[in-house]
Amino acid sequence: MLSGVRRTSRTFGLFRRYLATQTPNPQKDCTTLTPPYDALIKKLEGIKKSLLGGRPLTLAEKILFAHLHDPEQSLGGLGTDGKGQIRGERYLQLKPARVAMQDASAQMALLQFMTCGLTSSAVPTSIHCDHLIQANTGADADLQRSISNNKEVFDFLESAARKYGIEFWGPGSGIIHQIVLENYAAPGNLMLGTDSHTPNAGGLGGLAIGVGGADAVDAMTDTPWELKAPNVIGIHLTGALNGWTTPKDLILHLAGKLTVRGGTGRILEYFGPGVEAQSCTGLATISNMGAEVGATTSCFPYTKNMGSYLRATGRAPVADAADRAARAGFLSADSGVEYDEVIEINLSDLEPTINGPFTPDLSTPLSKFGDFVAQNGWKDELSAGLIGSCTNSSYEDMSRVTSIAEQARSAGLKAKVPFLCTPGSEQIRATIERDGLTETLEDVGAVVLANACGPCIGQWKRDEKQGEENAILTSFNRNFKSRNDGNSKTMNFLASPEIVTAMAFSGQLSFNPMTDSLIGADGTPFNFNPPSGSTLPSNGFALGDLSLTPAPAPTPQPDAEVVISPTSTRLEVLRPFPSHFSSGALELPPMTTLIRVRGKCTTDHISAAGPWLKYKGHLTNISENFLITATNDEGGDVNVAFDYPTQDSEAISMTIPEAAKALKSRSQPWAIVVDENYGEGSAREHAAMQPRFLGCALIVARSFARIHETNLKKQGILPLWFAKKEDYGRIASGDMIETVGLTEELFPGYLEDILWGISPRIDPLPRVFNDPAAKISLRVTKLGTGEVFMIETKHTMSAPQLSWLRAGSALNAIRDAARKTS
Repeated sequence: MLSGVRRTSRTFGLFRRYLATQTPNPQKDCTTLTPPYDALIKKLEGIKKSLLGGRPLTLAEKILFAHLHDPEQSLGGLGTDGKGQIRGERYLQLKPARVAMQDASAQMALLQFMTCGLTSSAVPTSIHCDHLIQANTGADADLQRSISNNKEVFDFLESAARKYGIEFWGPGSGIIHQIVLENYAAPGNLMLGTDSHTPNAGGLGGLAIGVGGADAVDAMTDTPWELKAPNVIGIHLTGALNGWTTPKDLILHLAGKLTVRGGTGRILEYFGPGVEAQSCTGLATISNMGAEVGATTSCFPYTKNMGSYLRATGRAPVADAADRAARAGFLSADSGVEYDEVIEINLSDLEPTINGPFTPDLSTPLSKFGDFVAQNGWKDELSAGLIGSCTNSSYEDMSRVTSIAEQARSAGLKAKVPFLCTPGSEQIRATIERDGLTETLEDVGAVVLANACGPCIGQWKRDEKQGEENAILTSFNRNFKSRNDGNSKTMNFLASPEIVTAMAFSGQLSFNPMTDSLIGADGTPFNFNPPSGSTLPSNGFALGDLSLTPAPAPTPQPDAEVVISPTSTRLEVLRPFPSHFSSGALELPPMTTLIRVRGKCTTDHISAAGPWLKYKGHLTNISENFLITATNDEGGDVNVAFDYPTQDSEAISMTIPEAAKALKSRSQPWAIVVDENYGEGSAREHAAMQPRFLGCALIVARSFARIHETNLKKQGILPLWFAKKEDYGRIASGDMIETVGLTEELFPGYLEDILWGISPRIDPLPRVFNDPAAKISLRVTKLGTGEVFMIETKHTMSAPQLSWLRAGSALNAIRDAARKTS
């Protein structure tokens, strides 16, 4: 039984935020921050010699293989020359070195971790309070109101962190990805984060991968974390960025080339002379937005700028150790390595780029953007400009936008539209305030928001333009419909913070700051010069409010109490999901088709954010938003589904959550049919937990996004891929679906035993799915006519993943294994 929280006297630094210390960062305790390079290098050398035949490796492969739990299990049997296929085929059992969680996803991750019965996390772990702070009027008022409104959740997270020895960064400390870059990221390290933009930490030369909470629990419980070996795209950078062009423009350009699906199942590995000149935070921007093309993560070889950033942020011992590891060849790809694809980009040829609306891969060069707006008949009008967020809130970003603001101020100009600025961390906020950047931005009309995600993730209480078509320009990373302000008619165009800032002084989408003029206060034409700035502050980083910085590697306090009120609407104790096979069944139970979803269906569609974030710790309540912005392919309506209480009943129209609950109330398992790249976007495991909670057993898709497919597997939902994509339209709501062939996948040898008339055996683990002949079919019975036909599907389930399905969820499998060994 969970009992009451004991609150500390923590005030989360709300009223001390402007007392910034003006000295450079002191050296941090780097004991848990420095990767064990000698051990990693020795392990990798053994793997290359004994299992890989000395084959050259990409940087991504080096980091992954050096973190293997059991190299022989993951890589054995490749042949004497070690040249067997790994990428896209083998499942790697990995031991990540660190976990980071943001406050919205940490709730469910911790609720799951608490069911495992452990006294501490097996790896260094941190919690970051950034998603629950809503932007409205300005930093202090917004922070104070959000702390009050979310006190129950913050108390839960802080007390759980104290109990399990987890570092807790309270509200106001900053955005998870900026804090991880400033404090935890390290070259050659492997870490997980419960947010899709975790790859931001790749700016420091490691592999950082976004996952769901159940995946994080793997690492926290010392359970090997499984990843299908990604293919590796090599991105060869030559030339140099110049003028107005930034690292953001590189990734916006690349998103246009790859599309939102082009990186799925792949790691983007950058190399070439164009990498060396980029700042560490510029590389972080690029790796951050790799998530928008579906990439597993992105990585870069170690550079001098990474070492400089480590030293500037108090981690000289990490930099020194990384220097030695780089000299040993660990932090770059081997000579002669082969990539699955190579993309050539000459940075000198790039120009500023704007992506959108409604998708991050619709890419338009700035020189053509005015024509693009006119061709689509949109108003040549900007309604707001927003800079910052985890993608672009570094000191370099802020100093460059300030150089533009200084030019405008000198010409007597102010922003013509609301201009909002989000610092990425307390360290950034304190430093730009100390160095006068904040004053300049505020002088031209900027409103500085709290150190939090804010409008980027939909935490924006925007009163203007509701229900109206309008355009905003942001330096954010994602721009799906309704994401930022809840208005489906708001068009969010993504750009560099420099372009956003300059265009805020025009108020027009067609304005090109590289070529066009504005009229200054004296009535004469005014042109911007290209922005300039500093990669790192010359006086070092200011520390800001030190009470927001947790002690490193805190000791777990097993006697600390954690509260979840039985009457809470925000937090709810988790109950294990039941197995579909506990009664001896060998296939999934017959399922009713709930809905066939049309077109793009992101995790924002499946589990909306914004006002729903307050229910992240309460599965019952947040399940009320399941698919509420999804489009039903049968009729084209949003949030409409049909219930058939009996096979002879007329269709009853209702919302999608209502229809799911109706089926659950009758103990009728159900399935859904979905389109391409289902579940793209945020690493939002609620998008997998909600359908499981409501009774979903199967989702069959034209294709899945990587993180979401894994999250479905973790929660005990079977994700299947149509073998023929045109079969998508053959299944309609109310049709019954049965699996055929799952028996041999889950219970190998069972049918063979029956055939030979012997007592069937139930093997403890299903076989590894690498057999191209293995398949699962669907028997579909049409509603009304009773017509029956078969549809062929594929699956990507590994042996452990099939065991999760058999147990009912990954957590169930972990608990079962723990009981057997205790």
